[in-house]
Amino acid sequence: QVQLVESGGGLVQAGGSLRLSCAASGRTFSSSAMAWFRQAPGKEREFVARIGWSSGNEYYADSAKGRFTISRDKAKNTVFLQMNRLEVEDTAVYYCAADRTGLATKWQRSYDYWGQGTQVTVSS
Repeated sequence: QVQLVESGGGLVQAGGSLRLSCAASGRTFSSSAMAWFRQAPGKEREFVARIGWSSGNEYYADSAKGRFTISRDKAKNTVFLQMNRLEVEDTAVYYCAADRTGLATKWQRSYDYWGQGTQVTVSS
């Protein structure tokens, strides 16, 4: 059974930073793509960032470029999202996702596994 467990969310003031973690278990992720998505109240879930587990290649939504960094620790089977210069508009539930093939990019339907999410609230 694949499990993705997010942590690190919380309340932060605008301009602050948070680091989200996603601990993965239950299968080998060496051929996977791992990603972060988010869903704000009343909005659809949207792509934030993606990383190839083996390659380490990174890909970001425009809203995340220059402020967020996705990374992974292969030894710990964990993916991170470092979020800096947070804005009120970043308030959302953040989800970790993984696919089986490594081919998934920004389309959420291409991901096979999802975590339960972690709440990030940015106050003004």
